[in-house]
Amino acid sequence: MEDVKDGSALHLQVKDAIIQFINNGEYKPNSQLPTEAEFCEKFGVSRTTVRTALQQLTMDGIIFRKRGSGTFVSGNKVRQTLTTTVDHFSKQITMQGKKPLINVLNLDVLPADEFLSEQLMIKEGDPVNLLERIRFVNEEPIQFETAYLPWYKTPALKRKGCEKSLYNQLASQFGLKISKTIENLELFIADEESAEKLKINKGDPCFLLETLAYLSDGSIIEYSRTIYRGDLTHFVIERNY
Repeated sequence: MEDVKDGSALHLQVKDAIIQFINNGEYKPNSQLPTEAEFCEKFGVSRTTVRTALQQLTMDGIIFRKRGSGTFVSGNKVRQTLTTTVDHFSKQITMQGKKPLINVLNLDVLPADEFLSEQLMIKEGDPVNLLERIRFVNEEPIQFETAYLPWYKTPALKRKGCEKSLYNQLASQFGLKISKTIENLELFIADEESAEKLKINKGDPCFLLETLAYLSDGSIIEYSRTIYRGDLTHFVIERNY
């Protein structure tokens, strides 16, 4: 098959070809995939090559295996990789063959309360940029984010740039480059506000990701809370040893 003859590693070609079949609807969500032997014949490669490709697709959450039943296409969940800051939201979603969109709901300035002063290491009452955004995938809302940034470091934050990548906007507008983030992920039950924003029912299961973003000098540039729809989100965590 021509899809796997372009000279790159065969298992990556097989992996990409299967992803393409999934994206164009030939292999639908929750449907069973062909067997390893059938893939070998289809692509003209060894079983080891097919097995490696399927293992990577499983690790990426694109497919899943049922013991004694076979291999199946995952449902329409959106894969979010938490261990990389190289690929921002839009790029991650586009690579999955889906259409991303970020909608800025609100960009305002408010005084820091006691909680925000502790999180951002600023004085209570200091001005803070409040940024509220919803991220969509294929026109379906999947994330509701509320971010707070010290105003004295991010004055006149441009709304337009925040419709793409906040961190890229911080770099281009203010010369601020994120050095690291510390994130806490936990289960969250949708309250009235998040249910309304994400078009789900109050009480539906979600994920809550709290993030502190640091600059190279150790100062905190952002505190954010992002609520992910539990029915449409799949997290991938990679560890290198």
